[in-house]
Amino acid sequence: MRPLKLIMSAFGPYAGQTVIDFSQLGEQGLYLITGDTGAGKTVIFDAVSYALYGQTSGGVRDANMLRSQYADADTPTFVELEFSFRGKCYRVKRNPEYRRPAKRGTGMTKEKAGAELYYPDDRVPVTRMSEVDKSIVELLGLNHKQFTQITMIAQGQFRKFLDTNTDERSKIFRDLFHTYFFQQLQDKLKQDAAAKRNEFAEQQRRSEQALNGISCIYPAYTEQLQSFALRHYEGCVEEVLTLVDTITALDEKEQQQVAAAAT
Repeated sequence: MRPLKLIMSAFGPYAGQTVIDFSQLGEQGLYLITGDTGAGKTVIFDAVSYALYGQTSGGVRDANMLRSQYADADTPTFVELEFSFRGKCYRVKRNPEYRRPAKRGTGMTKEKAGAELYYPDDRVPVTRMSEVDKSIVELLGLNHKQFTQITMIAQGQFRKFLDTNTDERSKIFRDLFHTYFFQQLQDKLKQDAAAKRNEFAEQQRRSEQALNGISCIYPAYTEQLQSFALRHYEGCVEEVLTLVDTITALDEKEQQQVAAAAT
């Protein structure tokens, strides 16, 4: 997401309408906002965050506290942000709830909080606040917390992102780069590998049980079988099978000899 133009009206310390044209800063996509303490840097962050998510950047100022105390009563309070995302331009506008002069009669009335999202194509603008909130998250793939952690980092917040645990950082990057498919593939491979390990262990157990049941009357071969058993037959199954064939052949030969002597 790259901001193109930000309009703040009666917002924070800005009594009138203030326009910041980010497009004049080029298209590199990385901006550094600097200035003296109290110059209004955080308000710019708040305005961008509020336009997109209806929340300030640090979560310190409530939305109902955003109207400028210096503004004339007739000056509306709102924030409007034009931004580009994946080569297309969008516009979102929000206003907090605040008191304003009544349009009919005298006295003050309440201006309800509102939000509007305009698409670059012929789609109908979204004008319900809850739908705007949902649409922004779906469009950018980031919720407010993730956005303030990796896209728009206020002073002192970058350390928080660095200190975030690995699982949370992984989730943020999966949301950002849409790598859910690879995570699902990885999880499936882990499940298949675990199933194969369990299957192998069960077959190994059965094989060991069967091999332990082999009895032999030949002392030399008995010692070999015992040495294989001590190793749980790991890496020597072929040798065991060859030995069993040898013992079986000897048994058959002796049976033939006994049968011949009996006749």
